[in-house]
Amino acid sequence: MRILLVEDDDQLVETTARALRSQGWVVDCTARGEPVPRSLREDAYDLLILDIGLAGIDGFETLRRVRAEDLPVPVLILTARDAVEDRVRGLEGGADDYLVKPFALTELIARARALVRRSQARTSNQLQLARLRVDMEARRAFIDGEPLPLSAREWDVLGFLMTRAGKVVPKEHIAMASNAWEQGVSDNAIEVCLSRLRAKIEPAGVQLRTVRGLGYLLEEVA
Repeated sequence: MRILLVEDDDQLVETTARALRSQGWVVDCTARGEPVPRSLREDAYDLLILDIGLAGIDGFETLRRVRAEDLPVPVLILTARDAVEDRVRGLEGGADDYLVKPFALTELIARARALVRRSQARTSNQLQLARLRVDMEARRAFIDGEPLPLSAREWDVLGFLMTRAGKVVPKEHIAMASNAWEQGVSDNAIEVCLSRLRAKIEPAGVQLRTVRGLGYLLEEVA
C-alpha cells in the first residue's frame, strides 16, 4: 500500500509515518496542500491522509481540488476541530472518513486498512497505467482526469491491452478484441487502429511498443 500523508506538524508526521511504515506500507509526506493533486495524478497512491489545519491552502480546499479533478483515491481527514459542522463539511466535500486529534495510532491503521479495502472493491473495474485511467464498466478512458475520445475499436483494443499491461500480446489476439471488426480483419486495419491509439495515449506517459515477431506491449514510459 502507498500512502500520501499531508500534515504540517513535524512530530505528528514522524510518529504517524513510523506507525504506518511498520505495517510494510510506503508513506510519502508533505506539509502543504498545493502539490497534492499533482502528486496524486503522477503516482498511484492507495490512500490520502489529509490534515485540515494546513498552512497555505487548508485541508478543505485541498480536498476540493482533489475531487474536482476526479481523482478516485480514498481520503481520511485529520482534524483538531471536534465541531460536528467541520466533520460534516469534510465528509460532504468528498472525504471517506475522519479522525479527531489526538487519535490512537492503532485506530488510524485500522481505518486506513478498511478504507483501502473498500476502495479496491469499489474500483476493481478501473485500471491505471501512468496517467492513463480506464473505467472498464463505463467504457471510458481518462488522461489526468480528462476524458480521452476513442472510437469503438480503439476502446475495445485499449481495454483489452490494459488488462494485459506489461505483457506481450500477439496481433491475432488483438484482432479478436473488438466486435467492431468483422472476421478476417486485415493486418493493415489493425495497424491503423494501433497507430491512432498509440498517438492518443502517449501524452499519458504510456507507450504501445511493437515487439518484433511477437506482438505488442503496453507499458509505462521509463
